[in-house]
Amino acid sequence: MNFKNMSLSGKIFIFGLLGGTLFGALLVGLVKLLAYLEYAEISSGIDEVITSYIISFFEIIKQLFMNALKMVMVPLVLVSLICGTCSLSDPKKLGPLAGKSLALYLLTTCIAITMALILSNIFDPGMVEISAEEVTKAAENYKAPQGAPPLSAVFSGLVPSNIVQAMSAGNMLQIIIFAIIFGIAISKTGEAGRKVADFFESLNDVVLKLITIIMNLAPYAVFCIMAYVVYTTGVDQLQKLFKYFFCVAFFLILHFTITYPTILIFFAKLNPITLWKKIRPAILFALSTSSSAATLPVTMEVARKRLGVGRTTSSFTLPMGATINMDGTAIMQGVATVFIAQLAEIDLTMTQYLMVILMATLASIGTAAVPSVGLVTLTMVLTQVNLPTEAIAMLLGVDRLLDMMRTAVNVTGDITVATIVSKSEDDFSIETYNDPNAGLEYEKVS
Repeated sequence: MNFKNMSLSGKIFIFGLLGGTLFGALLVGLVKLLAYLEYAEISSGIDEVITSYIISFFEIIKQLFMNALKMVMVPLVLVSLICGTCSLSDPKKLGPLAGKSLALYLLTTCIAITMALILSNIFDPGMVEISAEEVTKAAENYKAPQGAPPLSAVFSGLVPSNIVQAMSAGNMLQIIIFAIIFGIAISKTGEAGRKVADFFESLNDVVLKLITIIMNLAPYAVFCIMAYVVYTTGVDQLQKLFKYFFCVAFFLILHFTITYPTILIFFAKLNPITLWKKIRPAILFALSTSSSAATLPVTMEVARKRLGVGRTTSSFTLPMGATINMDGTAIMQGVATVFIAQLAEIDLTMTQYLMVILMATLASIGTAAVPSVGLVTLTMVLTQVNLPTEAIAMLLGVDRLLDMMRTAVNVTGDITVATIVSKSEDDFSIETYNDPNAGLEYEKVS
């Protein structure tokens, strides 16, 4: 197929994901081949050149593209949610919308961590030969992430004292609250409010065009990202941590193929295969960026144009999901807890397992705005059950690859919940959902 005529997701998958992975693997193979042939000096020199020039260039492209996605994230959420809220005939509907979204996110997170703990005790990922010296060496270079604020601070900070600061920091929960209040105020202001609403409608069209422009660069940026990831990831660690890696990856696939389809069928009575086919662009973006927040512009476009999720629901539920929904991270935490407990030869009690489930579920809210959120919540969980947090350092070598899969699962969960909530709130187009051609113009960006 002609590259120019390919769909966006096809370009991202073939040229970006596969091409970038292959190119990164070729660079790794070249360096290792020279080292194997005992050309140590040449191998070291080529490795230095690749790292200093090619990989550094890829890292710059990666950062620029990630920044571009994050740049449009705040205006997209703010403008679209204001438009959706001010067009509501009954603002009281926002209460049930928020309640359903939060309940479903917490439900899927609880299912994820419970499944991970049960299956991990069957697969025993920590039954591996890792010396105490290796654990100690890894722990020496490990820097514990900054702790999460208490839940009371999170809830008391929902209303921003400075909306400009909230937008600058990318605090999605505060932006959502402000946008809802502002949208309601517009709807109750009469003629002046209609003029403001028209302005935001026009601004929303401009923001969507800006996203389209950025999407044109996606295949090339994803190529650079994948080549960078493959070359810099410590793949050698997979040999010793293969069992842990396999468990996390396998449980993520189970959650993707069983949990989400089940709740979609049970709550919305929709065909999950249709959803899987249509969310392909968002999944590919999630795999390449490893960031639910950076993928949010694509997630919202896919939900609206390809699945028929209404503007109000997508503007509210998806940003909330990108902030607090951590099913993939919860699975990693469950496996990591069992792995570290078995590595330290510590038997966890049923009470401790219940504490892990509770902490991992509630922490998804409490650490919403904290960097390295997965490590923060894992540190909190391990501390609660008296396991050594330094052992997290052993997992960092393979975590980058798993993070890609976790993000894809998280984004799928966001879209699934948004679809369910949208249908329950009569903010949903079943015709768009069932139409195989719906949203195809989104993939053929220009």
